[in-house]
Amino acid sequence: MIILMMTKNKIKLMKNSLLIHKHLIIRAEINNPPKDTEELSEWMKELTQLINMKIMLGPYVAYCETPGNRGITGVAVIETSHIAMHVWDEITPGLMQFDVYSCAEFDPYMIADKIKKDFDVTKIDYKFLNRETGLKPIRLKNK
Repeated sequence: MIILMMTKNKIKLMKNSLLIHKHLIIRAEINNPPKDTEELSEWMKELTQLINMKIMLGPYVAYCETPGNRGITGVAVIETSHIAMHVWDEITPGLMQFDVYSCAEFDPYMIADKIKKDFDVTKIDYKFLNRETGLKPIRLKNK
């Protein structure tokens, strides 16, 4: 984002590096849904390190036993915003909804690759949004 700043009757353009707002949303069908709260907590810590973020609170992970909503949820407050995962495991394949929102740059491919590797993904869809200037999808380059 560009900021206009007035100095002695002159307008100066400045880039504000604090105004990065990227949001990755993933929906995945998975054969290996997480069910253990401690394992998911460790997984979230590993992911946070992988994308060079810093955890401020959490991860907080809980398992819900309610039929029709059975599954695990994990959230972590990171220095630049949050990471959240919800998994429903009583269906086959399991359903994962996952998102990372950050005011710092991160590589969405690293996240998708980790999810694919660790949870035996059968189908994955995503949106990578630029929330700096609205909710516009970001086109990713193929690896």
